[in-house]
Amino acid sequence: MTHDTHPHGRTPPDRRPPDRLPSDHMLPDREPLDAQATIRVLKAGMVLAIGLWALLVAFNNVVDYDANWQFVRHVLSMDTVFPDNALKHRAITDERLQTAVYWLIIAAEWTMGALCLLGAIRLFRAWRSRDRFIRAKAIAACGLTLVFLTYFVGFVLIGGEWFCMWQSPIWNGQAKAVMFLTCAMLVLIVLLVDEQRGPSRPSGG
Repeated sequence: MTHDTHPHGRTPPDRRPPDRLPSDHMLPDREPLDAQATIRVLKAGMVLAIGLWALLVAFNNVVDYDANWQFVRHVLSMDTVFPDNALKHRAITDERLQTAVYWLIIAAEWTMGALCLLGAIRLFRAWRSRDRFIRAKAIAACGLTLVFLTYFVGFVLIGGEWFCMWQSPIWNGQAKAVMFLTCAMLVLIVLLVDEQRGPSRPSGG
């Protein structure tokens, strides 16, 4: 009669081949949740980037006041549009009104930068929780929307069409405005996409 024992009286170790690595469908449901948390961090980072950019724009307009002041003054006075333009009666030549418009733009830039920065901070604080992250989106969304309104309404609609900025060979800022508002809208769309919970995976068997 044979005995399945070790010569020293111990049970021999299991000689079965090691288990294979689990296939994708056997991975735990926790993995997609971790991936979604990473995506939430990336979204907050994108909002932070827009906020820092907007604050830098506002800061530059205050420190280097005259550079963009000349831009605003020439656009409002319509002094570089086509000579035979029939819409020149829309021009604003009062320097006090021009200054007020310029400071309104700067105030909008400070505000959208502050909103995006505050929104990014709230998003970073809430990235671990899907529900908290969704609730934290509001301030960031307001800041990004203000970027769109400032550059689309202020520069494309009012500056470009009402004051015919597109006719100026020097003071045409529509391309830059479209670039800025497009970046903000792309970030807003990405931000507002819902964070899905990880899909249920079939158990291995």
